Amino acid sequence: MKRRTLRPGLSPLVSAIVVLSCLLGSDAFAEVRLPSIFNDHMVIQQQMPIRVWGWADPGETVEVSLGDNHFDANADSSGRWQVELPAMPAGKTPLTLVAKGSNTVEIKDILIGEVWLCSGQSNMEWTVRNCSNGADEVAAAQYPMIRHIKIPRNPNMLPQEEVEATWEICSPETAGNFTACGYFMARELQKELDVPVGLVNASWGGTRVEPWTPPIGFQKVEALQDIYQSVVGRTPGTAQYENRLQTHVAALEAWLTKATKALNTSELLEPSPSYPAELTPFTSHQDPTMLYNGMLHMLVGFPIRGAIWYQGESNHNEGMLYFEKKKALIQGWRELWGEGDFPFYYVQIAPYQYGTEDPAILADFWEAQAAVQQLPSTGMVVINDIATLDNIHPPNKQDVGKRLAMLALKNDYGRETLVANSPELESLDVLDGSLRVNFKNTGGGLKTRDRKAPSHFEIIGPGSSGFHAATARIDGDSIVLTADEVKNPVAFRFAWHKLAEPNLTGGTGLPVGALRAGELPDFLSQLPIGTDYKLVYDLDLSKLAKEVRYDVDNSGTVDSFERIGYLLELTTAGGEEQKVFVSMDAFTDNVKTIAIPTFSSKANYQQNIESMDVYSTVSGVTTGTGITTGNIEFWPNNYSAVSGSEVKGASSSVFDFGDKPGPPVDGYGSMQVHNYGEKQTLFAINHWGANADIGIGNSEGNTRDWTFAGNAASYTSKRLRVYVK
Repeated sequence: MKRRTLRPGLSPLVSAIVVLSCLLGSDAFAEVRLPSIFNDHMVIQQQMPIRVWGWADPGETVEVSLGDNHFDANADSSGRWQVELPAMPAGKTPLTLVAKGSNTVEIKDILIGEVWLCSGQSNMEWTVRNCSNGADEVAAAQYPMIRHIKIPRNPNMLPQEEVEATWEICSPETAGNFTACGYFMARELQKELDVPVGLVNASWGGTRVEPWTPPIGFQKVEALQDIYQSVVGRTPGTAQYENRLQTHVAALEAWLTKATKALNTSELLEPSPSYPAELTPFTSHQDPTMLYNGMLHMLVGFPIRGAIWYQGESNHNEGMLYFEKKKALIQGWRELWGEGDFPFYYVQIAPYQYGTEDPAILADFWEAQAAVQQLPSTGMVVINDIATLDNIHPPNKQDVGKRLAMLALKNDYGRETLVANSPELESLDVLDGSLRVNFKNTGGGLKTRDRKAPSHFEIIGPGSSGFHAATARIDGDSIVLTADEVKNPVAFRFAWHKLAEPNLTGGTGLPVGALRAGELPDFLSQLPIGTDYKLVYDLDLSKLAKEVRYDVDNSGTVDSFERIGYLLELTTAGGEEQKVFVSMDAFTDNVKTIAIPTFSSKANYQQNIESMDVYSTVSGVTTGTGITTGNIEFWPNNYSAVSGSEVKGASSSVFDFGDKPGPPVDGYGSMQVHNYGEKQTLFAINHWGANADIGIGNSEGNTRDWTFAGNAASYTSKRLRVYVK
């Protein structure tokens, strides 16, 4: 056994742990062996140097042969050996790989062809058996040149060198369990190229992107340094880990000294130092690096043509942060594999209901997915034409696989004239009263699947009161957009809704994905205030107090009104501007009671409101017009979470949209507008004074309506305006 030197400065306690781990971790390699990625029926990547590795006794010479190639390797001090055989062309004649030392290992029925890594969550793991016409597809799966290996689920805090898995030949007996996306891609490639295709399936349903990412991926992305530091801090052997552990051990030993003394003196003793949370190993398969360590690390170095990826549902509410995480994944894999910018093709997730979630959250995510194409040698498959809105697993994986294969055929296999990408935005022309959206990659011009006008286009302009559905007309490679409600459009969005199934395609039938362009007009200019609304109250909320003194008070000039509008504008300490405008049918004819419901104003309202319109810049706030599920809670009282108003869906234990006022009347105070149908606080201003609660959207923690937030001072600016129509 190799003598191991303990790191100086470690205590006897830690030294004992290190010795034990070394003894347990040492491995007497009594025989030559290869990792399980090398087993019968495997496919080896053509036209690339062939790396073969394994284990033997330290110093043992291992002779490796494949076909006419013979090389020797010497196992290093840890027992690991590796050779690199010359690249070989694709072939259907089975080969045998032999590794010979103190014993002989033979891997039979090896084919040379194309190897693709298939990874992601459930839509990649989804099997051929469960796809559309699954039984027929399985029965027809007579493709012995297609081979598949499924990497078992194995989350691990530390990189693993081995995993138990076997290659299978595609047949009706085996294909039912293959990754459907990978299989249908391989079927297209095998037919087009007439070469063997190997699929390495490392996927796990419901997983996030972070666990598939290696540490070096996080290290290379500035926006993800918090994740990288968290990983490094938990990894034995790093300076960060050992320094923190030494500090803890020193504190523990000092406590042990005190504890020993306390046994003899009966002195009081404080609790022992708790183990630092930042050193605690990850345990969940959703934690960063866990699936890379346990399911991918042992594959690094195995030559592949490229990777396909279908994932995102579990990260879909992260917006452009997902783009940063995909950069980490792709760049990390490429760095470790050492093959340069190998192809990485992925599937944009499909439209899906996602409960009561804001419809724009998924659209924002689609935009982040599309942005990944900025990285070299990447391509995205759009599938908004084959979605199942009530099923997060669209069963049509045949078209998904075919579209992935088209990207590979065009970019990697010389089919340069093939139209493989969906049409993409090229430019936007702002015209007099219309917009012209110009596309590239149209495959001979735009068209619609149903031969109707293009759907799901919306446009916006100054004074338009938000986006409006546009009339869209195809003109070659362009779409011309107009709307009666938008006289001077300046921006558009397309398919910007979680349930959008647009009909626009290119000439080859590939669908157009969600997109937007143009400069949005200022938020205020979008609002339906115009000349119909009159400003009644204006208040800098930094002056909020028990007795409110408005910066502007025009209440004396108002005789009657039909609607009331509230505009709340906040700026966070980080510079983020948050705005919301809510208007509704008037709930009173007393203009003195429509603003801050102070004790002196005698305002006290808890009721539903009619025909509510909501505009907001805050993600998660449901916007729209004519909303019928609005309610207000305006009072100067204290209040409890008990749902005294019996508002549908309100909690009796959490402060939300259905609370109950109580004594004293001159108490905490609530000015809240809600959309109880979406279980949302639209805005809240509570507790007039220095420690006021102010917020847009639902608050986090133990309340939903910002009660007890005491956060007013955290905003650098805060302003409330009240209008009437």
